[in-house]
Amino acid sequence: MTAPTTVGTGPELRQPDLLAGLDGPEDLRKLPADGLPELAEQIRALLIDKVSAVGGHLGPNLGVVELTLALHRVFRSPHDTLLFDTGHQCYVHKMLTGRQHDFDGLRQAGGLSGYPSRAESDHDVIENSHASTVLSYADGIAKARALNGGSDRAVVAVIGDGALTGGLALEALNNLGAAPGRPVVVVLNDNGRSYAPTAGALAIHLAALRGGTAAGNLFEQLGLAYLGPVDGHDTAALELALGQARALERPVVVHVVTDKGHGYLPALADRAEKMHAVGVLDPLTGLPRSAAAQPTWTDVFAEHVTELGAHYSDLVTITAAMPGPTGLSRFADRFPDRFFDVGIAEQHAVASAAGLATAGARALVAVYSTFLNRAYDQVLMDVALHRLPVTFVLDRAGVTGPDGPSHHGMWDIPLLASVPGMRVAVPRDPAGLRTLLAEAVDEQEHPTAVRFPKAVAGADIAALHQVGPVDVLFRSTVHEVLIVAVGPLADECVKAGRYLADTGIGATVVDPRWVLPVPAELVTLARQHRLVVTVEDNIRNGGVGAAVARALADAGVQVPVTTMGLPDRFLEHGPRADLLAAAGLTAKGIVHTVLCARADRPHPRT
Repeated sequence: MTAPTTVGTGPELRQPDLLAGLDGPEDLRKLPADGLPELAEQIRALLIDKVSAVGGHLGPNLGVVELTLALHRVFRSPHDTLLFDTGHQCYVHKMLTGRQHDFDGLRQAGGLSGYPSRAESDHDVIENSHASTVLSYADGIAKARALNGGSDRAVVAVIGDGALTGGLALEALNNLGAAPGRPVVVVLNDNGRSYAPTAGALAIHLAALRGGTAAGNLFEQLGLAYLGPVDGHDTAALELALGQARALERPVVVHVVTDKGHGYLPALADRAEKMHAVGVLDPLTGLPRSAAAQPTWTDVFAEHVTELGAHYSDLVTITAAMPGPTGLSRFADRFPDRFFDVGIAEQHAVASAAGLATAGARALVAVYSTFLNRAYDQVLMDVALHRLPVTFVLDRAGVTGPDGPSHHGMWDIPLLASVPGMRVAVPRDPAGLRTLLAEAVDEQEHPTAVRFPKAVAGADIAALHQVGPVDVLFRSTVHEVLIVAVGPLADECVKAGRYLADTGIGATVVDPRWVLPVPAELVTLARQHRLVVTVEDNIRNGGVGAAVARALADAGVQVPVTTMGLPDRFLEHGPRADLLAAAGLTAKGIVHTVLCARADRPHPRT
């Protein structure tokens, strides 16, 4: 493989002169081949400069510079269709399609998305940022081209070896290989990793293909042609292989071997994740610019799940290719025999957890909230139907911030609310997370879920007293408005309750802790008030507020319920605090909602 350069480690970054003159891929194709190495260095310099300033996916993009150059020189986007899975490695693609001058706004509100965005460019065809989907998109697009006479337009799907571990990708390969007359170019970007090293038998097979020791070839056995392995940092070799793939006019895999973080020594030195996703950095050293970060919710979980692992010898944890981001790395280091990374395969993770629970283990599945969507059927039919006590830990629940619509964890509560027997906990503070996680792991009759956001965990919020499992956080002498605080929004709810009380409006603020099913004690508290307002960082349709309203109606309690939550639409990327404020999920917004609800619906107490 081409030896890595050391862009960004000297006293100054290169100035992107060649890149600045590219208005689109047609300009790139006019560039002499001997200018490509310089252009690649300039792209890496710009990546390091801009991503270190705002954060984002650095390592994956550093690894695909030459590959993206070759793709845009061999294929004619957007006439030819270039598809990227999972999409976080599209920064170079954005630069080559005329957006290189917009990177100061990368992942900032109103600026460039960190993923493909059809609103930004005709060169961005799909907006996927959930892994393993691109081959199915390619299959469908190729089918449509065959039907409508667009056979001169190539369909190219770029997928990493990590994403290829997903079941959907293997299902698509099964279909692609069975249609030799329907050409799709599958570019397998093999860097041996997702966040962590790629897991499973596929990783072993790809290593054998790279080393020339494979006894057979999976892709050829499935009916696809195979070219490679190709040095992913040799633009000339890449252009040759991609040209050959196009000329075959059949489904073909081009096996490209790349080095994640290529050209940047701090990324190459990061053995854990190769700087997959970073915050604000010093570009010369790769070290964080900010002061020591406060503990996040993930940090608190990571510490306590490891403590629980020491307490319960039968506790087994599972993740889908994300041990570091979900907080399981510490558990994995201490209890390697009780930790399983199944690759990017959420469905398998959940079904395997069901098997573990069936055999008597305490199974805990840690995933991002948005990725649990992919395994809903397994949660419903493999876990809940069998009444198995699997614990789901949902990181990045609610608004996540700069990663945008596909990563906001806005749908977990409505999905889980439809699962019979499911218990859902939402901690408001670090102490609550520790307590609720322990309760969830100790549960032996029902599946459980514990959700928390991508944010600093903050200080503990003490309860005045408890009514059954419900914590009372604030209570004035007059019981007029009951504010039901869901998890991390409790602090804003308490502020709102105090303001209302100071203005003569009696308020009680409670935290149910276990929000589903709705505690009977919460219904009793609601009966003592004239208005109930629920506050959650989740879509309102089918969320905690809807469950509370239904519980009151079922109990014959005629107290009106006003639900506050996220709008029922895909939210753009931006700072978490700003997106919550835009949805009214602040003390000011809660007070405004209460005042409006009182004016519109002055119902008597029941």
